[in-house]
Amino acid sequence: MFYLAKSKHYGYKASTDDGEYTYDAFISYCDDDKVFVLKDCIANLETEGNAKLCVHQRDFLPGQEITVNITNAIHDSRKTVCIITRKFFESHYCMFEFNMARMENIYSRDGRNIIFLVFLEQIQPREMPLMMLELIEKQSYIEYPNDEEGNIVFWGKIKEAIHS
Repeated sequence: MFYLAKSKHYGYKASTDDGEYTYDAFISYCDDDKVFVLKDCIANLETEGNAKLCVHQRDFLPGQEITVNITNAIHDSRKTVCIITRKFFESHYCMFEFNMARMENIYSRDGRNIIFLVFLEQIQPREMPLMMLELIEKQSYIEYPNDEEGNIVFWGKIKEAIHS
């Protein structure tokens, strides 16, 4: 499926230079979390953090197949930030985005980790796909805080991950 999606991306080339990306991060999220993305992520990462985000509701090309839009967004972004909730696991497109980012990581970016997980709710390991647990073991995640002080650290860590 990865190669089928890639074949639809016209002129696809593996990227090795960080300066070639259109976006700093592609934000993968389910519709239930769009308020968090459109309000909090854009305010804290784009407006205040000077990052350029790819958000499907705003940046995907109308009329283009969704799988092509997803593949292009991942390829054109330095990182893929997945906003993780239980609904994320239930969404076909969210899991497709996660898996395409994993394939981009393995086959096009020389194994460099391009995925960063943001947990909006507490999720037990037994509720997660095994491939996601592997990323958690590599420390490529952060949990949403419950206090204002933690909120400052939270957004700082995401900015750091996006630009690394």
